[in-house]
Amino acid sequence: MSETADSPVFSIQRMYVKDMALEQPHAPQILLESAQPKVDVNLGLSAEGINDGFFEVCVIATVETKVDERTLFRIQAKQAGIFEIRNFPEEQLEAVVGIACPQIIFPYLRSTVSDICTRGGYPPVTLAEVNFHAMFEARKGGPGAGDPTQATQQ
Repeated sequence: MSETADSPVFSIQRMYVKDMALEQPHAPQILLESAQPKVDVNLGLSAEGINDGFFEVCVIATVETKVDERTLFRIQAKQAGIFEIRNFPEEQLEAVVGIACPQIIFPYLRSTVSDICTRGGYPPVTLAEVNFHAMFEARKGGPGAGDPTQATQQ
């Protein structure tokens, strides 16, 4: 079967860290405390067309750890990908950009967050698996309870 000019195209062009930051506002004093920190993880997505048939999709993680009410560290990491996506019906295009692309990007984000923790002198934080389909449905107001963009790990 030969491909036609109207065949769907999905191609990863590039993966990259778009932005990352590590803040340790109470260091070094808080580093001497032995209390178990509370870890909060928030995820977000952004997507935009950058050229005809090319999209940048970002998965953003904000990880904040606190001891009592003081911040031990805060990480924000934006992992992005550029995808060529052509010849999909509009309703499928939204799902490809909102589900398939983030699923491809997420393992890179997990690695980036873990690496930043380790380089900052902390044990790695491993982000839990994410159901991007549920996030997509929640953003569209579809089925699914709660806010799957919010997660807490302890």
